[in-house]
Amino acid sequence: MAYVAPGAPSSDPSGHLLPAGEKGTADVAASPFSPRGEGARRADEGAPGATKIIKQDIRKHRTDKTDQARALRRNETEEEYHLWSDLRARRLNGYKFARQIPLGPFIVDFLCREKRLIVEVDGFQHAENLTDQRRTEWLNANGYSVLRFWNQEVSRERRSVLETILAALEGRLEASKETLSFYSPGESKEMKRERS
Repeated sequence: MAYVAPGAPSSDPSGHLLPAGEKGTADVAASPFSPRGEGARRADEGAPGATKIIKQDIRKHRTDKTDQARALRRNETEEEYHLWSDLRARRLNGYKFARQIPLGPFIVDFLCREKRLIVEVDGFQHAENLTDQRRTEWLNANGYSVLRFWNQEVSRERRSVLETILAALEGRLEASKETLSFYSPGESKEMKRERS
């Protein structure tokens, strides 16, 4: 077995080199003698007393979700198109956004990874939708804040929509009863306590 210096580049399961501490890989503590990939598949086997830690990566590549996201990018609504034209290429104060991104079991409209902010543009079919509420709770539990806007808000009041997004990015917007379209991870925990 070859000696690898601490902090040296490692490789991911596909064999590509990764810098030390690369984000997005699964943490698997396995016996150094197990074949590559065996630690994750056989977490109950191995040396006596060896612990195996397997974390699910919510950014893991899922072919079906990637294909669905591509289709959504091709068939975007007029409101998504206009908002994307203002968010793309770091046009909003240098913040980088991506659109139609698979995140866990969901696809989000716009995502600023740096600030863990998701912007959703919804039509009337999303009013009082229980599925959207569960989705927001899941995203909050995974550390993402969610801003929701109606299609008509993006069409008629795009400047105020952009100012609201910028306020959330800069930490000037806090979740409260008045800001019904902003859901932050901290707010999600408080709401669960109130329900109990």
